Amino acid sequence: METIYGNLQGLKSSQLKQLEKLYHQRLPGDHITTAEFAQRLAAISTEINQPVSVYINRRGQVIRVGVGTPRQTQIPALELPRYGAERLSGIRCISTQLKSEAPSEAALTAMAMQRLDVLAVLSLTGGGFERRGGGATGYIKETYLAHLVPHPEAIWNLSPPMSLDALSNQDFLELVDGLEAEFQREFVAKQVDSDRDRVLLVGLMTQDMTPLQFQDGLEELARLVDTAGGQVLETMQQKRPRPHPQTVVGEGKVQEIALTAQTLGVNLIVFDRDLSPAQVRNLETQTGIRVVDRTEVILDIFAQRAQSGAGKLQVELAQMEYMLPRLTGRGQAMSRLGGGIGTRGPGETKLETERRGIQRRIARLQQQVNQLQAHRSRLRLQRQHQDVPSIALVGYTNAGKSTLLNVLTNAEVYTADQLFATLDPTTRRLVIPDAVTDEAQQIVITDTVGFIHELPPSLMDAFRATLEEVTEADALLHVVDLSHPAWQSQIRSVMAILSEMPVTPGPSLIVFNKMDQVDGDTLVLAKEEFPQAVFISASDRLGLETLRYRISQLVHYAIAPG
Repeated sequence: METIYGNLQGLKSSQLKQLEKLYHQRLPGDHITTAEFAQRLAAISTEINQPVSVYINRRGQVIRVGVGTPRQTQIPALELPRYGAERLSGIRCISTQLKSEAPSEAALTAMAMQRLDVLAVLSLTGGGFERRGGGATGYIKETYLAHLVPHPEAIWNLSPPMSLDALSNQDFLELVDGLEAEFQREFVAKQVDSDRDRVLLVGLMTQDMTPLQFQDGLEELARLVDTAGGQVLETMQQKRPRPHPQTVVGEGKVQEIALTAQTLGVNLIVFDRDLSPAQVRNLETQTGIRVVDRTEVILDIFAQRAQSGAGKLQVELAQMEYMLPRLTGRGQAMSRLGGGIGTRGPGETKLETERRGIQRRIARLQQQVNQLQAHRSRLRLQRQHQDVPSIALVGYTNAGKSTLLNVLTNAEVYTADQLFATLDPTTRRLVIPDAVTDEAQQIVITDTVGFIHELPPSLMDAFRATLEEVTEADALLHVVDLSHPAWQSQIRSVMAILSEMPVTPGPSLIVFNKMDQVDGDTLVLAKEEFPQAVFISASDRLGLETLRYRISQLVHYAIAPG
C-alpha cells in the first residue's frame, strides 16, 4: 500500500485507491506534465473537494502524493536531497487548487524551502465536468508555473495564467538546466571561501535584555563564528517575551529562517543562546540544516585551539559532558547534515556509541583532569615554598593578556586578534623592584584562558585545573580591552565568573589595555569609575613602568602578614 500524505479525514476507500494509483504513473522526463495526467489529478481533486499535490522526480516517477496544498504536503527538510545553493532538489510539484486565483505566498514559500525544480498549479473551475464532443476537457480553468531565480531582488518567478496545453508543452529539461547554470554562476560569484561554513545567525531578544546587551551579544557571536572558521552571511532577529519551548523563535520565524537559509545556500544555523536537545532536533527537522548554539561554537574553538595534552584533555571532557544529553537522535542528524563547526573534537563516531560507553569515557577523562589538577597543585606548592609570589592574568577573551605577558617577560606566547587565542596557561618569571626596599624581586606571572559572558558550565568544570591558577594566585591583574564598546559589560562578566570560583581569589588590579585606541571621553569615564586602575598599551609598550610599580605594590599588599 502506497502512503498518501496530508489530510485524509472523510475520504472513501475508493478515493484513496485513486490517489494510490497516481504512484503508478510515469511522466516523460522532458515535460512538466501531460494533459492526461493533469486532468486525472484535477478529476480526483474535484471529487474529494480538496487540493491534491503530487511530487515527481526527474525520471518522471511519482514519489509523493498528498491531500492538501504544497505547504501542507511538503517533503520534510531532512528527506530532501542536499545539493546546496547552486542546485535544485530534482523534484517538481504539480498541485491543484479549488479557486481560480494565483498560487498563494505559502505555496511559493514551500517551493522555495524545498528548492523544487518547478511548482505547477492547476486552478480548477470548481464546477462541473465539461464535455465537448463527448470527451473530457474540463476541470482545469487555467494553470500557473513558478520556479526559483538566483537574483537578489526576487526569490521566485511566477508566470501569468496560461492554458493547460501551454504548460504541457513547456520544455522542462531546458528550463531546469538553464536555471541550474544561473544558480551555479551566482553561487560561484558570491563564494568567498568554499572551505568555510556558510552561517546564518539567529538572535532572540527577550524581555530581560536591553537592546545594547542584545546587539553586543550578536556581535560577539559573529566574532566567535569567524574565529571558529565560519562565514556569517546574514543575521536574523526576533523579539519575544521568552523563548518558544519547542523552537526558541516562533513558527513563522522558523519558516522565514528556513527560506533565508535555502536562498543564501547556508549550511549552518547558529543561535545566540543555549538550545535544549529537543529544540535542536525540532529546528533541524524543520529547516533541514544543521543547528548549533553558542556553547557549541565556543567548544569548537577550544577543540581547534588546544595545543597541549592537558588542553586537549580538558576540551574533550567539556565536549563529552555537553553532548551526552544531546545524543538521542543526533547521530542520524549529524551524519545526514555533514561536518563543520560543532562536529570537531571527539568526533561523530565517538558520540554515536552507547551512552554507557560515553559515561565511562567521561569518568576516565575526569580522573585524568584530577591528576592534572594534582600536578599543578604540586607545582604551585613548590613555588610557595620558595617564597615566590604569583600573579594571574585574568580578563575577557581578546583583552590582550598574552600580549602583556610577552612584553613584561619577553615570552613568546601565541597572540592574535581572535577570541580564545590562548587556552593553555603559561607561567613566566618577572623581576621587578620591591615596592618597599626597591631591591629586585622575583614573581611568577601566569596567562590564563580568557573569560566570556555566560561561560558554558561544562567549560568551567573541565577547565577547573586551569582556573585554579586564578584562585591559587596571590593576586590578579584584571586586563580590560578599553577599546571594546562593551568594556563595562565585560568587566561585570569577569567579576561574575570570579565570584563563582570555589575559592575566593586574591586582591586584583584593573589594567586598562589599548588606551592608544580610545578617545578622551572614554579615558575620563574609565578613570572616574575605576580611579585605582592602570592604563597601558601592551602592543605599544605604553605605561609599563607604572604597571610594574603597581604590580609590586599589589604583591606586597597580597603577601603582607595579617
